[in-house]
Parts: sequence; C-alpha cells; structure tokens
Amino acid sequence: MNFVRNLTLRQLQIFVVAARHLSYARAAEELHLTPPAVSMQLKQLEDNVGLPLFERMGRGVALTGAGEMLVHHALRILGEIKDAEASLQALSGAEIGEISVGLVSTAKYFMPRLLAHFAREHPGVDVRFSVGNRENLLQKLQDNAIDLAVMGRIPTEIDAHAEPMAQHPYVLIGPADHPLRDARRFDMHELRHETFIVREEGSGSRRVAEEMFKKHLFTPARIVSMGSNETIKQAVMAGMGVALISLHTLPLELKTSEVCLLDVIGTPIERTWYVVHMNAKRLLPAGHRFRAYLLDHAATALAAGFEQHLKLTELAPNATKR
Repeated sequence: MNFVRNLTLRQLQIFVVAARHLSYARAAEELHLTPPAVSMQLKQLEDNVGLPLFERMGRGVALTGAGEMLVHHALRILGEIKDAEASLQALSGAEIGEISVGLVSTAKYFMPRLLAHFAREHPGVDVRFSVGNRENLLQKLQDNAIDLAVMGRIPTEIDAHAEPMAQHPYVLIGPADHPLRDARRFDMHELRHETFIVREEGSGSRRVAEEMFKKHLFTPARIVSMGSNETIKQAVMAGMGVALISLHTLPLELKTSEVCLLDVIGTPIERTWYVVHMNAKRLLPAGHRFRAYLLDHAATALAAGFEQHLKLTELAPNATKR
C-alpha cells in the first residue's frame, strides 16, 4: 500500500477534525468549509488509503479499525509539523509561538484565569486548551497532539515527566442546610446514613473517594455515580446527598453559600496538581514559558482564591461535636 505520494496535509487536517467530532457537518463548521468539501477530501483520502476510514452510524459516523489506526499517525505527523514551524519561529528570537495544553475536567475551573494572566504578559503566544479524561490526555501526549497536560496524578503508564504545580485539596460538601454544617471535626461515621455522590468509575476523583472510604473503614449507605462535577454539585444542592469533590470546582457555590463544607476528620484530602510532558518531547520556547509560568504562579493563585475556605472555625462554646 503506497499512498504517501498522493497524501496531502490538508486531507490529514480534515480527517483529524472529522475524527474528533465524528461528524462531517461539525468538521466543516470548524474548518470553515462546506460539508460536501469535507466529504470529498475524506473520500480522496480513503481512495488513497484503499480502506474505509469512517462508517455511517445513524446521523453520524464512526471510525473504522483503519481510521482508528490512521488518526494516531495523523496526529503525530501534524504535531511534528507544528513543532518544526515553532522551531523555525524560535530562531528569530521573537516572543511568538503556539502551545496546546490538555486538561482533566477539574482543571478547567481555574486554568482560564491563569491563561488570562499569561496572555497579558506574552501576547504573542497562543495557548490552546482541550479537556478530556485522564486516559484521553495520556493518549494525546503519546500522539504528540498536545504539548503539556495538567492532571492530578503522576502518569506512570507512559514515559513522561511530571512536576508538582500546586496543592489540590478535596473536600466533603453537603447541601446548604445540612444538619452537620456547623459541626467541627466530626467522624465520618456520622454520615453513615447519607448517600454519597461520586464520579464515574475510572476517574481520578472516584479513586480519591474510594481511598477515603477505605482509610476510614467506611461503607456508605448508598453510592450514586455521576459523570461530571457540575452534575454532582447540582445533585448536592438539591439535597440528594453529600460528595467528596475538588475544592477548586467550588468558587461560585461557596461564594453564594449554595453548598456547605463538612468538617470531617481527615479532610481536606490533599492531592497535587501536576504539569506533564513526554520525556521525548522537546519543548519549544513557548512551551517552556507557559510551563515555567504554571510552576511559578499556579500555587499562589489557587491559594489566594481558596485559602479562606480551608481555615477551620474555632468550636463555639455552646457547640457540640456530633
């Protein structure tokens, strides 16, 4: 199979976008093309490959086995070309460049603020974010589809370099009128009748919750899984139960007192934010600048925004531990 001489970078770019959206129409919208133009380019690519890359699934499309294989190679090719372009730009010494950063979903609550500050100091550097689960980000790092990733656990599964960026506390929250909202340093077993709302299997937050249950020899009366932090917060506000959740997802809810922090012994649970890149990845000047910025400023910015919520109130004389 010899299709390289007929392959175009434009076809690979269109293929990668269509594979991400699994929709020709949405790919056309992102690329400012018409759906027939996208379809034609992908048909030519399939003709060159000699295998179908997509198959129809209702109103959308799905990748075939050949498509799944090609998308990883296409991402690497486009990533190498982006790196080559950035390297040539770096030779000019100009304060310009582009960097792509992958975020686990919890990090999207604070990273835009850091980006805004960085952009003011480095207006020539274009930082692009994508949000995904841990598994998705690890694959993107290996595919050279992103330069850096921000996540909550060191990725031992891949050959990557991880540096601690900031502390990452997890807290127990309940609805605003929870009967233990004013109790201080009470045992988790006081919550033995509560429903615990947790993230889906495989998520980092779910793992932290399971470790907490094990450490406290605690079995919740009921566990309900939900697929996002936003859904969990809404469920807690509605009185469905309590949840262990990243403090960094709660700036608005704590400000408006829509949830309360439950002062359980052993909480907050301290974890760490890491900034990660592949060991084989040669970060270009823009990547080095952004990485250095995160390492220098993230901890201070997060502490300033959330430190007040980690200061425990002294037990009032007429209060009792429950």
